[in-house]
Amino acid sequence: MKAAAPGKLVITGAYVVLEGAPAIVCAVDRYAHAEDREGPTTREVSAALDPAPAIDTSALEDAGQKLGLGSSAAALVAALGLRHAQAGDDLSSESVRKKIFERAREVHALIQNGGSGVDVAAATYGGVLHYTIGSVEAVKLPKDVAITAFFSGTSARTSVLRERVDALKARDPNEHGARMTLLREIAKGALRAVRSNDAVAFVAAVASTGEGLTALGVAADAPIVPPAFVDLGARAKSEGAAFIPSGAGGGDVGVFVGPAPSTAFIAAAQNLGMKLLSLAVEKRGVHVST
Repeated sequence: MKAAAPGKLVITGAYVVLEGAPAIVCAVDRYAHAEDREGPTTREVSAALDPAPAIDTSALEDAGQKLGLGSSAAALVAALGLRHAQAGDDLSSESVRKKIFERAREVHALIQNGGSGVDVAAATYGGVLHYTIGSVEAVKLPKDVAITAFFSGTSARTSVLRERVDALKARDPNEHGARMTLLREIAKGALRAVRSNDAVAFVAAVASTGEGLTALGVAADAPIVPPAFVDLGARAKSEGAAFIPSGAGGGDVGVFVGPAPSTAFIAAAQNLGMKLLSLAVEKRGVHVST
């Protein structure tokens, strides 16, 4: 028996989700797999289970580089899902998923020294989610809004970026508060747009998220939005879309939000070292795989 759990793309709410703001996150059809066989595992899985199953996260990597799709969370959820499935539990059951989510969030935060659990939620429940700490709600993207992902070619360490943002808070709490207040209001606006099925407002909120993350990065001396993302953000805006880093930024995956990107945009992204990824929203969440 094998269990699989999807990766994720955080669209809005990065950083401020840690302070209770809403995030919009999509599960994607790239998976971590867990199976009882000889093979590597992860720190999180070893902390949660003894014996720990073998883990395969190669689909969440590109030539050995992490894509930034939440592989550690997906691996942990897949492993916990495997144990529940072996016990005869139905992984589509809300009560079972709640148990998996709560245990995975607890262990993941312990090993990662914090975190909101947004990636754990996506791996567990799948689909498009409105996530706040302690709350998971299934939602839909506004009509005619699609998500297109690009890998920057550079893997980022979220922990390092978070440390710099935390250092800003200690050094200049007023500036930190101003940056977070702006991002929090943008995240709330994105949620309102999702609930009202307002594509224009949602794309505008995503674009504003990119601007807010850029300002936070400047204040924290953290490369949250690299120059290539800024350039592509301007190009996307001219196409009635937005382009921002997924989640904490620093590299990893960028998301084009709006109508499908033009061939000119794709060419520009590739000229800047980006790689178009074949990704779609994964609705199942954690599940038994064959």
